[in-house]
Amino acid sequence: MAEKSEVPEECNISSSNGIPSNEEVIEDLTKDLKNVLLKETEGGSGIETVCDDSANKSSDNTGDFIPQDFDKDEKVPAKPEDDFIDEEALKDAELTYTEDDRKRLRTEAEDLKCIGNDLFKAGKYVESAQKYTEALRICPLAFDKDRAILYSNRAAAKVKLNFKTEAIEDCTKAVTLDSTYLKAFYRRAQLYEETDKLDEALADYQTILQLDPLHREALYATKRLPDMIQERNEKLKADMLAKLKDLGNMILRPFNLSTDNFQVTQDPSTGGYSVSFQQNRR
Repeated sequence: MAEKSEVPEECNISSSNGIPSNEEVIEDLTKDLKNVLLKETEGGSGIETVCDDSANKSSDNTGDFIPQDFDKDEKVPAKPEDDFIDEEALKDAELTYTEDDRKRLRTEAEDLKCIGNDLFKAGKYVESAQKYTEALRICPLAFDKDRAILYSNRAAAKVKLNFKTEAIEDCTKAVTLDSTYLKAFYRRAQLYEETDKLDEALADYQTILQLDPLHREALYATKRLPDMIQERNEKLKADMLAKLKDLGNMILRPFNLSTDNFQVTQDPSTGGYSVSFQQNRR
């Protein structure tokens, strides 16, 4: 079933797509250019309510929670909130826990999550994200699925605050902790698409279909995204060729040559490109 709502997880204790990347396109277009130039010059011529633990890093790497395109009508703290989770410190602390300590801390984290969920439903997204962060700072690392939900829930709050990059990082934390967490994959796929990371979005939608073959939005996305990616790649090729031509003319000018002396052709059978030299005759 498709996940349509942006509601936090309730309080319970509980690819290759065959489309060339930009780097491959550039490598394909330019792989013969160096050899051709050398040869001719030598001849004289990317709230289930689950939260993810990623922080928006400021320029001094303090992990401040900083909005990018924030709605000016929203109330935000005068100082950005720190949402960094020190998992190494948690790991060290957990060595000293008894089984009763783990259960108690898990319950406390669950209570904080429930408060965060209520704040989220009330539209208090900053406060909601803070509660999920507090929960992540005490929830024992042994409870992977609980922590995955907290990260996913925090991602949902960050989406509402327009912290898309940070929300993607939190979703990534969630699916790392729980590789079957469909809602976190779906939330990340949507965020990838909204931030023009179409290849990554397609990969997530394909993962969703592995988890739920009847997921309607993922089925639709896997049909429309390949054409969008192909269109984007063609535009990138055209833009890159134009820039290469300008650069080539600048390099070739001292040799009384221009890019008009070189012809780029595509092999229809392989899709590859080759570059050939043509001497202008006068």
